[in-house]
Amino acid sequence: MSELTITLLRLGYLALLWVLVLSSIAVLRRDLYGTRITKRRSRRPAPVTAAGPAGTGPSTAPTPVVSPRTARGSQRSARLVVTQGPLTGTIVPLGQSAVVVGRAPGCTLVLDDDYSSSKHARIFPQGGQWYVEDLGSTNGTFVGDEKISGPTPLAPGRSVRVGRSVIELQG
Repeated sequence: MSELTITLLRLGYLALLWVLVLSSIAVLRRDLYGTRITKRRSRRPAPVTAAGPAGTGPSTAPTPVVSPRTARGSQRSARLVVTQGPLTGTIVPLGQSAVVVGRAPGCTLVLDDDYSSSKHARIFPQGGQWYVEDLGSTNGTFVGDEKISGPTPLAPGRSVRVGRSVIELQG
């Protein structure tokens, strides 16, 4: 082999070692700092005041729109409250769509918990009632002390354990 070939092999080997070192540093950084939790904009409408600009009266204030789904009693004030875990006190208002709970940044409720899966569980409305479903998580989803395997009805006041976090349906 020529000296040029040996030099090129040495440089290639050195570059491969640097790629290995940098990728292991990236993995360690992810493990140390966890999943990046992104801030989401609030979907709540601005508060409506009785007096409009310059005291013109209530006729200039916008009227709130109430959808037929939220007009029903059980759906109107339903919310998820994290009662135990790293996000204790977090409140997620429930609407018409499903809530996905997990570590992935795309989830509705992002948990910073090593014992939860990236997409751990789904809480969804169906027929006027809320259900919880495990999405194939490693450690399982528990309603009360019972591990669930399929969609399970979730009554208000019942707790759902996802990893180290406990979530309660209130409504």
